[in-house]
Amino acid sequence: MTLSYPVGRLLAMSASDQKTELRRYLQIARDALVWKLDGLGEYDIRRPVTTTGTNLLGLVKHVTACELGYFGWTFGRPFDERLPWSEQGAELNSDMWATEDESREEIVSLYRRIWAHSDVTFETFDLDSVGRVPHWPAERAEITLHKALVHMIAETHRHAGHADIVRETIDGAAGHTTAYSNLASEDGAWWAEYRQRLEHSARAAAERWEN
Repeated sequence: MTLSYPVGRLLAMSASDQKTELRRYLQIARDALVWKLDGLGEYDIRRPVTTTGTNLLGLVKHVTACELGYFGWTFGRPFDERLPWSEQGAELNSDMWATEDESREEIVSLYRRIWAHSDVTFETFDLDSVGRVPHWPAERAEITLHKALVHMIAETHRHAGHADIVRETIDGAAGHTTAYSNLASEDGAWWAEYRQRLEHSARAAAERWEN
């Protein structure tokens, strides 16, 4: 099996280089998540697009609290601002949407301040430093910074993927980053024909395999 990221290269990295690589992947996801808000009005960044209420600004708000949890509280580095939606007794799912009193600027700015707080954790602790996740079961609450980074990379990229679909549903905008779309084509007519071909294939498959 051919790996796109050779294991030998990873093993040859110093601990510092490994940390730099992990931080890079986390930052890509952070930037992508915030970028998905660009160019949309207040209603569209807040409106629930799925049955479970998934919305763009709520995704940013959620990941903000996650970063504070895994890179702040877990490693004994509290933050000097309150996040009421992440405190004991907070309304269920209140970290997944923004109220009319919470501005886009307020939430995005808070996210950036907390990721700066997280970055200090990365600079202060080694990858094998151990912290304790307050909300995890006691038998597995102790984790290394390396595991916390892997966890938050997965978490943030997963929600960036949610944001991709939500944004495309709202106005058709798609792409991986501001500099690199990672799309097969930039031509709208090509995508319309492509989608039509997939629709035709799906219907043909249903007729073949379900009848």
